Amino acid sequence: QVQPVESGGGLVQAGNSLRLSCAASGRTFSSYTMAWFRQAPGKEREFVAAISGSGRLTDYADSVKGRFAISRDNDKNTVYLQMNSLKPEDTAVYRCAAARPFGSRSSVDFSSWGQGTQVTVSS
Repeated sequence: QVQPVESGGGLVQAGNSLRLSCAASGRTFSSYTMAWFRQAPGKEREFVAAISGSGRLTDYADSVKGRFAISRDNDKNTVYLQMNSLKPEDTAVYRCAAARPFGSRSSVDFSSWGQGTQVTVSS
């Protein structure tokens, strides 16, 4: 099991960038797919991006494709989410999660969750 802890959220103006980090404890970090989900007030949790354990495979929601980039450093047990060209609709609590298989966008397949970090984009 890994236990993710997110950081890097904050308040930014539309069009600007922000990088989120997710540090995970555990010696088997590289065997886990890591993903970012987000949830805005009054909305359901939605998948944002995922990266396979090796880092060779990535998956993005259409709403962020071309603007966000997920990456990982297995030596540091950390996954990143670089968010560019931010929009007010990106405002949400972003949570990092871990799963064994790659390919799922469903939160039910992710077993370990961080507490989340707030991202607020002003217009």
